Amino acid sequence: MVKYIFKRICYLLPVLAVVAIVDFVIIHLTPGDPAAVMLGSDATDADLAKLREQLGLNLPIYVQFGRWLWGVLHGNLGWSIFMDMPVSTAIWQHLGPTVSLTILAEVIAIAVAIPLGVAAAANRGTWLDQLFMTLALLGISIPSFWIGLNFILLFAVKLGWFPAAGYQPLSSGLVNHLKYLIMPAVSLGIMQGALIARMTRSSLLEVLNENYIRTAEAKGLKYWVIIFKHALRNAFIPILTVIGLTFAVLIGGAVVTETVFNIPGIGKLVVTAVLRRDYAVIQGAILMTATAYVLINLVIDLLYALIDPRVRLSK
Repeated sequence: MVKYIFKRICYLLPVLAVVAIVDFVIIHLTPGDPAAVMLGSDATDADLAKLREQLGLNLPIYVQFGRWLWGVLHGNLGWSIFMDMPVSTAIWQHLGPTVSLTILAEVIAIAVAIPLGVAAAANRGTWLDQLFMTLALLGISIPSFWIGLNFILLFAVKLGWFPAAGYQPLSSGLVNHLKYLIMPAVSLGIMQGALIARMTRSSLLEVLNENYIRTAEAKGLKYWVIIFKHALRNAFIPILTVIGLTFAVLIGGAVVTETVFNIPGIGKLVVTAVLRRDYAVIQGAILMTATAYVLINLVIDLLYALIDPRVRLSK
C-alpha cells in the first residue's frame, strides 16, 4: 500500500508542474497591459512604470515565471493591489465559506442520491425506477442558481424560515452557521446528487447481472443483503469517481450560487478579482482550484485501493 501511495504522489508532480505553467501563461497571454487595466485610462506614464516595476512586469517573461514559481513553492502567491494584502491571505479568508458550503452540499447529495440510485436499480423497470430517474433528470437539467432564487422566494421571503442571503462562520454557532448555508447547499446538492444517483443505478445494474449475484440469490440470501453487502461494494468505484468529481466541481464551480446568496467564498473572490482585473488574485485562485482537483483525484485513487485491493496490486 505504501508503494502504491508513493507512485500516485510521484505521478502528480508533473501534473502540478503543468498546472503551474498553464496558469502563469494564460494570465500573461491576456491582451492588453495589466498595469494599464488596473490603473485605468487616467493613469500617467509614471504611475504605469511604477506599477509595472512593483509587479515585475518589466522583467523578461521567464524571469517573472521563475520568481512567481519560487514564491508559490514558499507559499507566496503574490500581492493583491486592490485588497492590499497577500493573495494567500485573501484566499484563506474566503476559503472557509466555500469549504463549508461544498461539504454540506456534497453530504446532502450523497445522502439523497445513493439511496435513490439503489432503490431505482433494485426496482428496475417499475414506476418507482421511472420516478426516481425522472427526478434525477430534472435535477441535472435545472440550473442551481434558478433553484436557489426560488428557494429565496419561498423559504426566505414568503415563509421566513431562512435568511435570504449572507453568511455566518461556524464560530457563531452550528445552528446559525447551517441556517445561512442550507438553501445554497441544497440548491447545489440537487444537481450533483442527480449525477450520483444516475451513476449509482447504472453501476449497480451492471453488477446485479454478474454470476456471483445469481449464486447468492440461489443460496437464499435476502435481496437487500445481496445488494448492500455484495453488489454495492463492487459497484462503488464508478460511484466514488463521480463523488470525487462532483466535490471538485463544487469547490471550483460554486461561483454563481455564492453570488446569488452573497456568500463571501472563493467564487465571489474570483468574480470581484475579474471585475477589478486583479491578476494576482485570479492567478492564485486558479492555481488553488486546480491543485484541489489534483489532490481530490489523489484521494479518490487511494480510496480505490482501499475498496478494491486489485487496484493497488495491478499497479
